[in-house]
Amino acid sequence: QALEPLPPPPPPAAALPPQRAALRSAAMDSKEAQSQIAQMISFIASEASDKANEIQKKGEEEFSIEVHRLITEQKEKMRQGYEKKVKQIETQYAIAKSMAINKQRLEKIKARQEVMSKVENDVRPKLTAQAQDQGFITKLIVQGLLMLLEEKVTVRCRQADTRAVQACLGKAQSDYAALIKAETGATKAVTLVLDSTFLPEAPAPGKTGPSCLGGVMLLCQDGKISIDNTIDVRLKLVMEQAKPAIRGLLFPSA
Repeated sequence: QALEPLPPPPPPAAALPPQRAALRSAAMDSKEAQSQIAQMISFIASEASDKANEIQKKGEEEFSIEVHRLITEQKEKMRQGYEKKVKQIETQYAIAKSMAINKQRLEKIKARQEVMSKVENDVRPKLTAQAQDQGFITKLIVQGLLMLLEEKVTVRCRQADTRAVQACLGKAQSDYAALIKAETGATKAVTLVLDSTFLPEAPAPGKTGPSCLGGVMLLCQDGKISIDNTIDVRLKLVMEQAKPAIRGLLFPSA
């Protein structure tokens, strides 16, 4: 049996018609363009992704910085507010402490004054008897005369003490002259006259107004010059001068 002949081989590419070759070339160019577009898209997407990441990172950094700044500001405000509050509390405490100390000091002073006043009031009745002591009255008159050094002096006393004071005038005149002679060698006399105006009477329970424990007041130059040597004035003077010693006895720990 005879073999059948093989089919002829396909013609070479160069043998394709010109129109078909052009279409094939165009298809290849389109694929390359698509590939280039895809590469460009990928590059742009990558660049965009990198830029977005950079922007996000920068935003996060700025956000962290802003958060830190706000936290720092709030901490500083809180610290300043706390310090201000502490200072206010310390000031209030210092004021309260000072007021308490002053109150205690004033109460102590008031208590001391009350005790001193009580001492003075306790002494007053004991001095009442001195108003009739002629030796005591004479010394009061002579003491006043030495301060005045006048030739004529009026002596004022309580009406109840008129007799006792009148009896002391002569002795007071002679004692005064003797003291002047002994101290200065000069001879100086004085004339004493009992005043018709009287000092207030002794204090009495329930009685208000001026009072006098006794003693005398000396006047000269028509009453323009006076020496108050009453027991009341002498007591106040002694209390004032002896106040430190009395306080030392009554309040030794103060």
